Amino acid sequence: MSIALIILAAGKGTRMKSDLPKVLHEIGGAPMLVHAVQAGRTLDPDHAVIVAGHGADAVAAAMRDDDPAVRIVLQTDQLGTAHAVAQARPELEGYEGDALVLYGDTPFIRPETLRRMADARRAHDIVVLGFEAADPGRYGRLVVSGGTLERIVEFKDATPTEQAITLCNSGVVMASAPVLFDLIAQVGNDNASGEYYLTDIVGLARAQGLSATAVTCAEVETMGINSRAELSVAEAAFQARRRAEALENGVTLVAPDTVHFAHDTYLGRDCLIEPNVIFGPGVTIETGARIRAFSHLEGCHVARGAIVGPYARLRPGTELAEDTRIGNFVEVKQALIGEGTKVNHLSYIGDAEIGRDSNIGAGTITCNYDGVMKHQTRIGDRVFIGSDTMLVAPVSVGDDAMTGSGSVITRDVAPGALAIARAPQVDKPGLARKLLDMLRARKAQRDKERG
Repeated sequence: MSIALIILAAGKGTRMKSDLPKVLHEIGGAPMLVHAVQAGRTLDPDHAVIVAGHGADAVAAAMRDDDPAVRIVLQTDQLGTAHAVAQARPELEGYEGDALVLYGDTPFIRPETLRRMADARRAHDIVVLGFEAADPGRYGRLVVSGGTLERIVEFKDATPTEQAITLCNSGVVMASAPVLFDLIAQVGNDNASGEYYLTDIVGLARAQGLSATAVTCAEVETMGINSRAELSVAEAAFQARRRAEALENGVTLVAPDTVHFAHDTYLGRDCLIEPNVIFGPGVTIETGARIRAFSHLEGCHVARGAIVGPYARLRPGTELAEDTRIGNFVEVKQALIGEGTKVNHLSYIGDAEIGRDSNIGAGTITCNYDGVMKHQTRIGDRVFIGSDTMLVAPVSVGDDAMTGSGSVITRDVAPGALAIARAPQVDKPGLARKLLDMLRARKAQRDKERG
């Protein structure tokens, strides 16, 4: 089945009280719009068209980062959902496949639900996604008779009998693109809001002898987000889902409620995640790795058997090979750490390559930035870097080499060599007491002058 996605993302989101377009507020480290698009992508669509309005330039920029093939169209006047979908018609001119209408502020619809809609489309002209609402409130109601969806009634226009219906409309619709756009062209705005409702296409379709049905899902999947409070509820729901999935997939979460996932976090079986770990976007943790408490990871790959933390930070571009050790208060950025290598204490490793079975002493820093450009540090296999070593890049340390503690390494170190780069120690007998006496006298004089 050929499918095109139409994602409505033109709302101002005034209740967010934000300069950022509503659909760009993040859940799990990604804009809610991206969540909606990713759900639709599971159907392998031919096209994806986003209907933007407020902040369209920002929406376009965000989607270029996520998928350059997504097309953006503009809804300059907010005249209702049918009017919004109509803006996508020029981009899909001549397209004969199906169209699936999604919403950029409804990020939790599961791929399985969309596949059930696609299956239902094989037998019906129009498929609408509905849900049984615990509190129907002001949702539109689905009027179903004998398994056929007869019409959708907006709350403002519903009779008391229709308002008593608990099967509600999510707004998500699937139909063939030609049929969808033909029906939209017939939609009027003779209703309480004076808007062109997408929901009216069901009644129009039934009047023309077309079939319509409803597929249902859990209410949580249809959660719309319109305020900061709802955004926080959505984030909590996302985290709860991801934690449950991790546990189901064989990951140990010592304190699940304290672990925070990104939308694309991948954890292999038998990983162990200690309390208060935060995963930013782009993290892959392989089977059997351990992430210790209070660590923050983003844009990195951690191989089997590696141990990270506690209190470690892995930044984008970090690649840890098997059985590596990254310890407390260590920060790693854009660096490859070889198999069996240890960076255990109070170090910064940035823009670096380190071979296997090396040991990086406490307080080591790769001095990678000269104020204008970044430079590379290369450390070989079986290297011992002494504590408090400054490696001033660009610089390399050969296999089996060592550096003395407190060294500032500014030239390449040959394989097997010991590099010591520090001033010789000089002792001045009795000078410490003289200095202290002098400083105390100065302080006493200053205090006297101040009264």
